Amino acid sequence: MTTMNTHLPEKKQVTITSKRQFTIPQKFFNELGFDRYAVCFVSDGKLIIEPVTPISGGEFAEQILEELIDEGYNGNELLAEFRIRQAKVRPAVEAMLEGAKNAALGIGEYETYDDVFGSE
Repeated sequence: MTTMNTHLPEKKQVTITSKRQFTIPQKFFNELGFDRYAVCFVSDGKLIIEPVTPISGGEFAEQILEELIDEGYNGNELLAEFRIRQAKVRPAVEAMLEGAKNAALGIGEYETYDDVFGSE
């Protein structure tokens, strides 16, 4: 007889204060790379909380540069267009955070990470 070894996710109970606040358990906080900000949304009747990755990191910069090179930019034009597009990243992320906040409050619609950035 074969038994299935199913891995159940670790769960921790948290207390929600009267101000609707709770503390993310340290193990989860560290494991998932949380910092100062998180994005919340509802999916299949569950509240999902994900860390917001820093927007100043190299990931966005590399993606922007790849796209600009593919579009034929080089030299000073590349640098100028890179600065323009990189300046648009922070407002876009802030708009996403506002949308996530509204979705958590039941106002408007929400999009998942994959909706915005596509799946890899």
